[in-house]
Amino acid sequence: MMKVQASMDKQEFRNAMAQLGAAVCVITSDGEAGRTGCTATAVCSVTDDPPTLLLCLNRASRNNAAFRANGTLCVNVLAARQEEIALRFSDPNLSGDQRFSGGDWLKGENGSPALQNAAASIECRISGITEVGTHSIFFCEVSAAHTSAGSDALVYFGRAFHRVGAAVPEIAE
Repeated sequence: MMKVQASMDKQEFRNAMAQLGAAVCVITSDGEAGRTGCTATAVCSVTDDPPTLLLCLNRASRNNAAFRANGTLCVNVLAARQEEIALRFSDPNLSGDQRFSGGDWLKGENGSPALQNAAASIECRISGITEVGTHSIFFCEVSAAHTSAGSDALVYFGRAFHRVGAAVPEIAE
């Protein structure tokens, strides 16, 4: 039976959100504020005309101000084999250079680092920002997208990473 509360407790909300599986992305940017990046799961499409996605990022994150100043970013949707990169970009003790030391990075068309062999790298220009509670919602207009065929996806569910692949058809006996 589902528990319903009149006033939602922050930890209960987090527990509920842990049951919402999400793609694991590394968001990167480079420009006037320097090269930076972080791991995020709060990314989704908004519309395909014009192609736009949104990204939710804590306002206290050191990346928030850098993304704003740079004005562009790249959403690197991680393949299952790239879990180590997700961990690297979520480690608050690592500097930007240390975070980028893992993986093969290319300079994207908008100047943001794009991860070679990511399931997808989506280059964007930040077109708007809305503040809600502790987070900023970045609306990002897509300027380019690159995909890698045949990649299994990395998702975060139940406070752990999981591999999601294409369904294998059953073989009739």
